[in-house]
Amino acid sequence: MPSKILFALISGQGILLSGLLMANPLSGQMDPGRFPRLTLDNNVVRMELYLPDPGRGSYRATRFDWSGIIYRVAYAGHEYFAYWKSTHDPDFHEDLSGPAEGWITPGLGYEEAKPGEGFIRIGVGVLEKEEEEKYGAFKTYKILDHGQWKVRHGKDWIKFTHKAKSALGYGYAYTKTIRLNKKEPGFTISHRLKNTGEKKIRTDQFNHNFFILDGEETGPNLEVEFPYDISTASDLKGLAKLDGNKINFLQPFDRTSVWMELKGFGDSADQHAFTVRNKRTGARVEVKLDQPLHAMNFWACQTTFCPENFIFIDLEPGKTFSWEADYRLFGE
Repeated sequence: MPSKILFALISGQGILLSGLLMANPLSGQMDPGRFPRLTLDNNVVRMELYLPDPGRGSYRATRFDWSGIIYRVAYAGHEYFAYWKSTHDPDFHEDLSGPAEGWITPGLGYEEAKPGEGFIRIGVGVLEKEEEEKYGAFKTYKILDHGQWKVRHGKDWIKFTHKAKSALGYGYAYTKTIRLNKKEPGFTISHRLKNTGEKKIRTDQFNHNFFILDGEETGPNLEVEFPYDISTASDLKGLAKLDGNKINFLQPFDRTSVWMELKGFGDSADQHAFTVRNKRTGARVEVKLDQPLHAMNFWACQTTFCPENFIFIDLEPGKTFSWEADYRLFGE
């Protein structure tokens, strides 16, 4: 039986409430108009987002956090994010866009849950553990309880709040606020996680960052730069090379991809930063976080390139942890 949830969208126009939301699977090519969405605009930066909705949302899989799924960001005639695939299925693990955030760790209570019992994915809800040897990161699990979502917004900001609890003693209140910046064009993503359960929360958190700069496919016109020299033991397949603190691409990607685990960063939050640029059009994004890096990976395919930056969260019951990511946009 589907679980009841409270879904609220609150703005200056009033409150929209709905009760029981039923699944309505959609698949095929992405059509941004058919899913609940919202546009933020401060007359400098324009951002289009999808809203979390268990029945009609653009993303209903269980790998990524449902809040803050950004479809498009535009500034000064440049575009920085867009949808990166030619097909779309809301229930498929990777079919989303923008600075997609998630958790590599299986979830709260996964190890102790028995098959049929619930474990938590933050920003998703309580999922049913299956009879399996290990957690399936790319699998879409059955959602037993969507938790409670509330969304508030203004002209240039949006705030998502999600709460969930499991029978195994885990619980949280998670808030994400995205705000457009005008003086220094860009946006910030602010997070607040409170442990409302009886057990400690220990988890990583990462951002997949599906960058698409002015529609440029991955190739020699794109570049990634870090504030430290980088190295990797991963196989770059002749597609990319590391040059000091930069990743450069040697050729256009043709239906192929590359993944690498990057080393070289230290313990200081000052090193939790990177820059992506399109050398042909001048579009550039500088990203900085206020927490130390836990890990730094990178993935790219033909249509998108993705610095994947991680932090680690260790949170006692009743305690709160906050962190913020700043995205500054440039266009020449």
